[in-house]
Amino acid sequence: MFFEFKGHKVFYEVDGKGKPLIITNGIMMSTKSWIYCLETMTPLFQVIRVDFFDQGQSDDYLDGPYNQDLQAELLLALMDHLGLEKASLFGVSYGGEVAIKFAIRYPERLEKLILCNTGAWTNPWLKDIGDGWNDIGATRNGTCYYNITIPVVYSPQFYDSQREWMDARKALLAPGVFSDPHFLGRMERLVHSSEALDERANVGKITAPTLIVTSEYDMLLPRPQQQFLRDHIPHNSWVVIPEAGHGFMYEDPELFITLVIGWMFSKREKI
Repeated sequence: MFFEFKGHKVFYEVDGKGKPLIITNGIMMSTKSWIYCLETMTPLFQVIRVDFFDQGQSDDYLDGPYNQDLQAELLLALMDHLGLEKASLFGVSYGGEVAIKFAIRYPERLEKLILCNTGAWTNPWLKDIGDGWNDIGATRNGTCYYNITIPVVYSPQFYDSQREWMDARKALLAPGVFSDPHFLGRMERLVHSSEALDERANVGKITAPTLIVTSEYDMLLPRPQQQFLRDHIPHNSWVVIPEAGHGFMYEDPELFITLVIGWMFSKREKI
């Protein structure tokens, strides 16, 4: 389904009934990335998936440079379109950064918050990684782009032990999506949109009960950056997943789904 925001089409999916949970994507993800969750989650609550601008089936955003404030406004427009006074929000990585912005700006619209492998600011480490992705993307060499971007998404243990799965991913992505100028142009804009992120002074304003999920071997947003959220969001619980990487939701999908369901049904209330 689509709705219009700022003159552009935004794609979303709604499955299940009950309390709404909006799921936001990591930078390379789309609504399709979460299909594996639906069978377990949708009998329990309503799952709303959405593609940000420059993701999945949503439009490119070519009206000039933008930052993640635009994506947070997109989430608000989606809630208004669906007639939702309040919803819970899950965000991973890039989607978690947008979720932090939403939680700060629109606290009255948020029931609960889940932040997975994300941070409140783009530090020099992450900016240089993003610049490297864009530099290699400019070559349009899909194999090089895969080799630079994907290994750091997973823990070394998973990457080494799941060779059949990883090789299948490489065979699918390297000659196809990662060689596609349209996809790489979108990635460049998404990376640039996160460069100015810095909500360190504002995360203390988050009032929603917040679950922070951190992977031990997250190489993109290492544990100290995520611990900042633990130390500064007023009403939170923190879970550290041992021997997991940035793509924890694929490395241990059962545990990931269990954490989301548990937080959705927890009794913690807003402060």
